[in-house]
Amino acid sequence: MVTKSDVAYLAALSKIALSEEELNSLTVDLENIFGYIEQLSELDTSKVEPTYQVTGLKNVWREDVIEEQIPREKLLALTPDAENNQVKVPKVL
Repeated sequence: MVTKSDVAYLAALSKIALSEEELNSLTVDLENIFGYIEQLSELDTSKVEPTYQVTGLKNVWREDVIEEQIPREKLLALTPDAENNQVKVPKVL
């Protein structure tokens, strides 16, 4: 059973300000949602095959093909800072 104090606690954790009317409304809504979930958990789904893709679509993959190879030196010349044949970036802590 969902109580108004449960909803108020969740709202406080979420830093959401709710009026008294909103607290009452959400309490009823959550109670209805949990009741519906409870009904669903009573269903026997042991013979139902899981459905992962209902449209029949499949991923279309293509081979990675290098169309133009740019020399490393040219790429490094475009960077703001390079050292020892590598792009130098600021430390991230």
